[in-house]
Amino acid sequence: MRYFLAISVFLLFGLNFVSAQKFGYFDSEFVLSKMPEYSKAQGEIEQLSATWQKEIEDMQAKLDEMYRVYQAEQVLLTEQMKQERQDEIKKKETELKDYQKKVFGFGGLFFLKKQELIKPLQDKVFDAVEKVCKANRLAILFDKSGELVMVYTDPRHDYTDFVLEELGLGDPNDKVK
Repeated sequence: MRYFLAISVFLLFGLNFVSAQKFGYFDSEFVLSKMPEYSKAQGEIEQLSATWQKEIEDMQAKLDEMYRVYQAEQVLLTEQMKQERQDEIKKKETELKDYQKKVFGFGGLFFLKKQELIKPLQDKVFDAVEKVCKANRLAILFDKSGELVMVYTDPRHDYTDFVLEELGLGDPNDKVK
C-alpha cells in the first residue's frame, strides 16, 4: 500500500520536477550596438556632455582667473575689499558646484537626457526579449552584458540573434561579434 501511495505521489507531483525550466542568455550591449537609433542617441548624448563639460571648464577658468587676480592685488586691498572679493569667489565656487550637480549629478540634466533617449530603445529590446522568451518557451533569459558574471556559456543557449531578428536587425545566421 505504501509503495502504491509513493508512486501515486511521485506521478502526481514528480512530473513537475521532471520538466526542466528552459533558460538562455543574450547580449544587450551587442543588440543595442546593432540599432542605428542607439548610435544616434549615443552621439547626441556625447555631444551634449562635451558642451556641458566645456561650460564647466569655462566657469572654472573664470574662477581661477578671479582667484589669481585676488592673489596679485591682495596686498593693496583693504580688509573690506578683501572680504568682498573672497565672498565673490566663494559665490562663484558655489555656482560652479551647483551647476556641476545640476548637469552631471544624480537626476541631473545628463542623466535625464540619457534616460529620455536610451529608455525607449531599451524598452523596445525588452519587448523583443519577451516575445523571444514566449516563442521559445524560456523561463529565464539572462543578459550577459550586465553585472551578472557568466563564467561559461553554451552557445546553444544564446538568444541574442533571436532578439535581433525580432527587432528586424539581423539574420540569425549572420552573427559577427
